[in-house]
Amino acid sequence: MRCLALFLPRLPTDRLSRRPQPKNAPSETEAPLAVWAKLGGAERLTAVDARAAAAGLVPGMAVADARAMRPALRLAEADLKADAELLGRIADWCRRFTPLAATDPPDGLLMDVTGAAHLFGGEAALLTEVERRLAAQGFAARGAIAPGPALARALARFSRLRHVAEGTTQAELEAIAARLPVAALELDPAARHRLDRAGLRSVGDLLARPRAPLAARLGTKAMARLDAIAGRSREPISPRFEAPDFMAERRFPEGLTRQEDIERTLNGLARELCLLLERHGVGARALEAVFYRVDGAVAHIETGTSRPLRDPETIALLLRERLAVLAEEGLDTGYGYDVLRLGAARVERCDTPQEHFEEHFEERHLGLAERKSENGGGLDDLVDRLGARLGPRRVLRVYPQASHLPELAVALRPASAPAPAAMEAAAPSRYLRENGAPSRPLRLFEQPEPIEAVALTPDGPPLRFRWRRLLHELAAYEGPERIAPQWWSAPADAATRDYFYVEDREGQRFWLFREGLFGRESAPPRWFVHGLF
Repeated sequence: MRCLALFLPRLPTDRLSRRPQPKNAPSETEAPLAVWAKLGGAERLTAVDARAAAAGLVPGMAVADARAMRPALRLAEADLKADAELLGRIADWCRRFTPLAATDPPDGLLMDVTGAAHLFGGEAALLTEVERRLAAQGFAARGAIAPGPALARALARFSRLRHVAEGTTQAELEAIAARLPVAALELDPAARHRLDRAGLRSVGDLLARPRAPLAARLGTKAMARLDAIAGRSREPISPRFEAPDFMAERRFPEGLTRQEDIERTLNGLARELCLLLERHGVGARALEAVFYRVDGAVAHIETGTSRPLRDPETIALLLRERLAVLAEEGLDTGYGYDVLRLGAARVERCDTPQEHFEEHFEERHLGLAERKSENGGGLDDLVDRLGARLGPRRVLRVYPQASHLPELAVALRPASAPAPAAMEAAAPSRYLRENGAPSRPLRLFEQPEPIEAVALTPDGPPLRFRWRRLLHELAAYEGPERIAPQWWSAPADAATRDYFYVEDREGQRFWLFREGLFGRESAPPRWFVHGLF
């Protein structure tokens, strides 16, 4: 493992300095800047910029003392939430170098660059490139590369050594760690004070001591940290985003600003990605395109597919749909995108060739013209395009569920999501009549609507009912179908339902039910309409 750690020592002041300054007060930008917070009941500095540091101000100093030393000092109250959000955005930007980038709060980043450094001319060139680009964006950054995240983090913060070469032996790693100060362990102040009183001021002093007394004095957490810095164990990196299973990317010396160029690049990336998917016998179920802007901004577009997909033309079409949505919202290319990346975030096996749905769709069923989609695909392609344009969570598919209650017998899920594992495939057949007509309405209300009904017998169907201020006289009916409440989860006052399939004199068909049984359930029976045929 090769890890690159970044230390941003002036992140809070850099965040403030990058804000646009008023044109009528240029002299303020020359004054030193510091950030303060109330610590232990006193106002103290928590971060200083380069000018304040050169003037002798340091974090931890009282605000009153800092003002006495530098009357022109600019002060701003600490905003930990804004600092954390900025750190997250920097981590997203660092994904241009490796997909595995993680935040190291409150002022650091960790990147797994294993196998990626050769793309930038080697690890030393990669480290220089990262620091140079961050400096151009107004961030003071110091980095280090080492075999593990703990050692890389310690070197970035407490050492002048920037790069531990590949192939370094364990003995050499321990020798490098031995030169680090005890502060690299980041112990609590009381533990540091005890070690200082004992004359233990470097990691080497601790490594030379017997382990058992140290563990009793410092605790298991500090010893685990000591082992990680010395290379005896390895801590994991938890990236902000999971790395895609398959990925293709393009880099440009100058940023792309025209949407036509961006679309053309996405078409090429789709072809490269599909070659990778075909080679491994899989298809994409979730796609993610990431655009890295020259000035550090990052844009994402995501889309899902209703089946495993590895057709480059269809993938390019879905991406264009998503890109069109961004363009309508105001796509800000700034100085241009210099890195474009396309990844398959989720894949599934795709052993059989893809086939199109050849049947035409009738307008009365789907509300669409009786034609195929423009790209020659069928229902799956239509679902994918609608999901790309409207969002995958707005295009839903109905799946049957094992429940005797009508409102719980089906569930709406995103059409691009995989089918539930426990889906009851044969469930719809229970709701068909002998002639194939449905016994349950196609349109089921989310909440049953109350009606006023008149019936001749207590357990019989209504002769007439009033719903939404209209009176309906019944001409025919079927039923009842009795449905009891779920005894294991229903409330104590839940009542039995008797459903009737009725038709009025105008030919309209309704699904009604009477809630409550005469003489056997405490609540007086009520009538509802639950759906329409």
